[in-house]
Amino acid sequence: MIYWEIFLAFFIPGILGYGGGPASIPLVENEVVHNYGWLTVSEFSEVLALGNALPGPIATKMAGYIGYEQAGILGAAVGVFATVAPSLILMIGLMSILYKFRDSPKVKRMSNYVRPTIALLLGGMAYRFFFESYEGSGALQTLFLIVASYLLLERWKVHPAYVISGALVYGAVVLS
Repeated sequence: MIYWEIFLAFFIPGILGYGGGPASIPLVENEVVHNYGWLTVSEFSEVLALGNALPGPIATKMAGYIGYEQAGILGAAVGVFATVAPSLILMIGLMSILYKFRDSPKVKRMSNYVRPTIALLLGGMAYRFFFESYEGSGALQTLFLIVASYLLLERWKVHPAYVISGALVYGAVVLS
């Protein structure tokens, strides 16, 4: 029964949380704290802070952690699957439709219209991250991280995972 509860606790917010992980966090809180009573509000805020500190989608990390706490490894797997299942089902359905009409000029035109939108969204996110970094750590630290990241990624072709890990270590040691 616990696996079904874990599934519902994360599947329902996944369906109703339009806008991704951050939009579904209040819904997850309602299920986990108020409906099932697995965590207190304070514990949930700590799990949320931990989820924000780690790379990747917030909702899946929270589902994995809470599922693990409630029912072990299988509970974590059920929680993560329940979080991604709504998107997975929708993607499979949409991909079959897009594949069926892949040669249609309308579908090609739609795909061409989506690319600039995604680029603008990513650019806006980078802009916000830059100013949050600037306000949080100062101009000198932000400039250093930008230049170092550029050189490591573009000039010396270091894998992005190493650059991110190095930036995390730098932040923990120098900026803490």
